[in-house]
Formats: sequence, C-alpha cells, structure tokens
Amino acid sequence: MRRFSVFLLASVAFIPQAALAAADAAAADEGDAAADAEIVVYGQGQSKQVQEVRAAQIAELAPGSSPIRAIEKLPSVNIQSADAFGNYEWSTRVTIRSFNQNQLGFTFDGIPLGDMSYGNHNGLHISRVVSPENISSVRVSQGAGAIGTQSTSSLGGTVETLSLDPKDRLGIAVNGTYGSNETIRGFARVNVGSPDGARGFVSYAYGTTDKYRGTGKQDQHMVNAKIVVPLGEAKIDGWFSWSDRREQDYQDMSLDMLSRLGYGWDNAYPDYAAALLYADIGNNRGETGAPVSNAAAGTVYPGNVTTVDDAYYDASGLRKDTVAGLGITAPIGDSANFALKGYYHKNKGMGLWATPYVPSPNGVPISVRTTEYDIERTGLFGNFDIDLGSNHLSIGGWWEHNDFHQARRFYAMPSRTQPLDFRVYPTNAFFTQWEFDFATETLQYHVSDEIELGDLKLDLGWKGFRVENKATAVIQASFPQGKIAAEDWFQPHAGATLKLGGNGELFAGFTQATRAFASATTTGPFSTTQAGFDAIKGSLKPESSDTYELGARYNDGRFNGVIGVYLVNFHNRLLSAASGSSIVGSPSVLQNVGAVRSVGFEAAGDIKLGAGFSLFASYSYTDATYQNDVYNVSGVLLAAIKGKTVVDSPRHLLRGELSYDSGPLFGRIGVNYMSERFFTYTNDKSVPGRALVDATLGYRVTDGIEVQLNANNLFDKQYVATVGSGGFGNSGDRQTLLVGAPQQFFLTLKTEF
Repeated sequence: MRRFSVFLLASVAFIPQAALAAADAAAADEGDAAADAEIVVYGQGQSKQVQEVRAAQIAELAPGSSPIRAIEKLPSVNIQSADAFGNYEWSTRVTIRSFNQNQLGFTFDGIPLGDMSYGNHNGLHISRVVSPENISSVRVSQGAGAIGTQSTSSLGGTVETLSLDPKDRLGIAVNGTYGSNETIRGFARVNVGSPDGARGFVSYAYGTTDKYRGTGKQDQHMVNAKIVVPLGEAKIDGWFSWSDRREQDYQDMSLDMLSRLGYGWDNAYPDYAAALLYADIGNNRGETGAPVSNAAAGTVYPGNVTTVDDAYYDASGLRKDTVAGLGITAPIGDSANFALKGYYHKNKGMGLWATPYVPSPNGVPISVRTTEYDIERTGLFGNFDIDLGSNHLSIGGWWEHNDFHQARRFYAMPSRTQPLDFRVYPTNAFFTQWEFDFATETLQYHVSDEIELGDLKLDLGWKGFRVENKATAVIQASFPQGKIAAEDWFQPHAGATLKLGGNGELFAGFTQATRAFASATTTGPFSTTQAGFDAIKGSLKPESSDTYELGARYNDGRFNGVIGVYLVNFHNRLLSAASGSSIVGSPSVLQNVGAVRSVGFEAAGDIKLGAGFSLFASYSYTDATYQNDVYNVSGVLLAAIKGKTVVDSPRHLLRGELSYDSGPLFGRIGVNYMSERFFTYTNDKSVPGRALVDATLGYRVTDGIEVQLNANNLFDKQYVATVGSGGFGNSGDRQTLLVGAPQQFFLTLKTEF
C-alpha cells in the first residue's frame, strides 16, 4: 500500500510546477465550469462568520461520507470520528469554537435534528436522514447561529443541511463503491418531473464495512424521497426518509491501554471464550461485585490484560428512523412571502454492551446491558417575510412536542457456548434497572429586520423560547423524576456589514443565546440523583452565551477569503463528570463550572491558480479557558480548573487543500492538522496533535460516467480520533478515547443520465 500511496500523492500533487507556470496564461480561462466552481461560499452580506460547502465538495469525499466530513475544513470546526466516513455515531463529534456538540444546533431542510449526539433525546444524526448524494449544501455559522434556526441548543453555532431539489426531467443516478475492509456501498436514484409540473425523486442506498480493528460490521439501509409541486405562484414540498443502521462498536481506550495493549486492541468478539474468562477472573478478583462464577479460572489475566474493563465481549448501536416533512411556500402580494412546514420523526434505538458487572440468571458471567430509546416528535415551523423598501422584516415561530422513552435493561446470554447477536434487537429482558417517560414542549419565536443604508446594512432582531421538560419514572432506580423549564423570551442579535468597493466588506455582530435543558437520564439535570435534582431544580440556570464577532471578507472571482476575531463569554456552564466506568452507568455528578471565556482568530481563503488548479487553506486559533474553580454545595473544592483549557478544545486547527479539475481529470489532496486536546477538566491528561492527509483522484470517462479513487489517512498515521467517548473526568486516565481509522482506499464508479 505504501507504493500506492506515493503514486496517488504524486498524481494529485504536481501543482507547484505545473500550476504556477500556467497561472497567468490560464487565469482568464472562465469557460471551465469546474475550475470556476467555488470551494467554499464565505457568507457575503452576513454580519457573522458563515460559510457554506456545496454538493461538489461533498462528492469528492469517499461515497457515503457524512456531510459533516465536508465542513471540517472550515475554520474553528473540529470533527472527530473513528471511521473514515464520519457515520460511526459513538465516535463522531462536532465542536465549534470550543462548544461541544450538545451546545450546537443542527437542522435538515429546517427540520430540527436536536444536538445530533449518540443517545439523542430530541433528534437524530444527519447520516440517518439523507444520503450525501441528495445534499445540495451544508451551511455553518460558527457564532451563535441564525436566530431563526429551529434549535434551543445553539449556544456556539449551527450546522444547516439542505437537500437537493429534484430535476424537471427523467434521470437516473447509480453509484457503486468497493474498498478497504470489505467496504461495499451502492446508491441509486430515480428522478421524474416536468418543467411546469410536479417533480421528485426516490433513492435507495446500502453501505457495509468491516471494522478495521477487531471483528464486526457497520452497515445501513437508507431510503430518501422528495417531491416539489407548484401550485400557481406557491410551492409544496415534501420529504420522506427511512433508515436502518446497525454498527458494532470499537473498544474505548485509555492512555494506559494504548501503551499496554496497542492501537490494534479491541473488544473480544468473536472470541466468546476469552470474554467469559475475563469475566470469571474479574469475579474471582472481586472487581465486578458479582459472585465467583468459575474458581478454576484463577485470578491472573492472560497477556497484558490487567482488568475486566480491558476488553468486553461486544457492543453495538442499533437505530431505526422515519422522518417526514411537508411544507408550503407562497408569495403574498408583490413584497411578502409566507412559509410553513410540519414534520414528524419516529425513532427506535438501542445501545448494547456486554457487561461483566451483571451476570445472566443462568450462571453465565456476562449479560447484555442496553440503553433503549424511543422518540416520537411532531413539530411545526414557519415564517412571514416582507420587503418594505429599505427594511426586510421577518417574523417566525416553531413548536414541537417530543415524547421520549428511555430505559436501561439487561438480557441474558443463552449459555456459555452461545452468545446473543449484537446486530439484532434483543427481547425478553430479565431485569429493567430504570425506565422513564420524558415529555418536552418547545415554543420559540423570532423577529428580525435587515435595514439597507447604502453600503451599510444593519441586522437587528431577537428570539425567545420556553422549553418545559418533564420526567416520569416507570421504574425509578437512582435517577430523578420531576419537572424543570428553561425560559428566555429575549435573546438579542445586532450586526452590521459595510461594503468596501465592489469586492470587500467588513462585518461585526453580537448575539446572545440560551440553551434549554435536556430530557434524558444520560445527560442534563435528569442524569443525577433524585436528591441532586431536587437540590438544583429551583436554582439551576440554563447555559447562555454572549458572542462578539468582527471580521472582513474579500471576493473577486479568483480569490475568496475571510478573516475574523471573536470573543465568547459563556455563563452558567453545566458539565457532567463521570462517576465510574461508562459500562456501569452510574449517575453523573452535575457540575456548574461557572463561566468560560473563549477568544479566537479565524482565517480561510481559496484561490484559483489557473489551468484547473485551486488552493484552499484555513487556520483557527482558540483560547478557551474555565474562569472558576468548582466547589460543592458545602464549599469544598472539587476541581481546581480556573484558567484551565476547556476539554476537547484544540488551540490550533490548520487545513490545506490542493485541487485540480480540468477536462476529464480531477484530483484533490488535503492536510488536516489539530493540536493537543485535553480530556480532563484539570488538564492533567491529553492526547497529542496529529496531521492527516487524505486524497481524491478521479476521471470522467464520459459526461455521465465517472471513476473516483479516495484515500483516507494516506500515510497510515497512528492517532487518537475521539476524546470523551466515555465522558470527561476531573483528572486521571480513563477509557474515553477512540483510535482513528488507518490507511484506507475506496474505488467508486458513478453513472448519471
């Protein structure tokens, strides 16, 4: 593979000589649409940092990749995933300007996706809503996001994904991919329509890949459908998606495990006998709290294993989702527009873990522990826009009712010779540890006004919301029930843009945002004990942020770029410190860590070098620190974190990308650097920085046939991808790290006609 890596690198990296020699001669060659395509759209006219990545950029990724993989090149956007595609949800994380995923807002065609976390209580991951081939663009706002976004968690930015519009003709697209670790993916889309009538498409995608370490599979079935129907001057659009995803997990690692067991270590599957031996030894040593199950196993682990937590038998995530939306957009007179959309989301999911801490009733020293999720959401959002000459007024609102059911259950292993299949939903639990019903009612509105004053444009507005969370115990155990609400009816935004000639502009903005509480036993105020919840529910304040931004943009057709600085004051920050091993599932210790201050610098730009060559680069510097030590209610110091860097917040992010696209041949090579990241609040444990290289090489055989080769981690870098998979602690090493994917290659044949 090393020779092939060098060949692929050489194929796409001969730019310095060829491009610079041809740059002046070819600069005026504007007939090549591919060369003129914008790499990133930099949000001209916006009073905050906004960038957009379009379908052409998503298409250059390995087919099947989540669209969030395309936005990791943007400044201050930190994407982590243990797989090449960004679809493995246990590992995938998005942080922006030190705000973690739970403090960001995500939407698809306006439909809220919640915080897009693994155990999502109010939405789902984008990779379960839409196939990447059906995406037109992904828009990132690194600040507090647009005030009209359907989100009550967007303290630190929003990620909005938009679907592709159906074409007004018959069309068929078929893609097939094969690659490393027996990766197989197929995609097919049929489009129908007419220029003056209804148009729509339906697509089906299936992808499967073997795990690159250990044994197991991760696969998904996905159906998408979209229809657009003109009704005079109005338009009705509908969306439907169905997804069935099943992924066997990788073992969470610690720094000690990486040193002692190596980067290739994983769960024991399919070696059931080894998993039973580890559990028996753990019982004999008194590590699990379970009775002795096999005294003959002794008390000494084999090899370099030193604890029962070093290797579980298996783990997996199972998710089924149905999402539907129906909307109408209509003009009202010559100067106003009205839009309204309703949506429905149904989810059934499980996270499975083979646990040695609870034996099966039949004497097997392992059982299957699940966290079970059922979501049923119904919502409605809309807005009314009117053009009043120099004023552009917008008023909108959003309502959602969410019923979320969550339970922790245990299922027996059939025998010492027959385990359960972790890719199948288990039945007949022998024990339910806890079970809760959550009801969340969300009401949000916004008002904004754009005022045109020649070259100066002012953006003024605000949004407000009330979110009520109610937890009702079916089986209570150690977690609380009760009611709590977050309310903030006035979250202002003010901004301005000033045009400088025809190509440049300055922008400045201020945004205040508030985050609602979460309704789940695995995060937020309901993840602590009943006593802890009762003590804080009357005084707990929702997290809030004040974001100040200042920057400049330039666009002359050949060069696009932006620079900016920001200051974020983050108030009432809530963090949950893990109180034990993740597999045990103990209640978390809810900590209010006071304020966080984040200052940073961002820059990004792309230049067309001529002859089909282009260059993109982005850099961001983030200095995010806790402003207070943490004390308990009795005034005892719990964690001395004042002045410490926020966990999972790299100080430096640097990305560079060199592209070529002219005629039938196209290629891209990208470098992604991330500096050190801490995974304890006191900063005593961290993972080092890493630089990764990815590449794409493609050839258009005809207008409708294309071959594409993708390389992930081209030089086979060994590194930690995700931190915090098992939560963050105040100090010390813990199993909360996931190893990144090794060198992988994927070959795709694309056809469209």
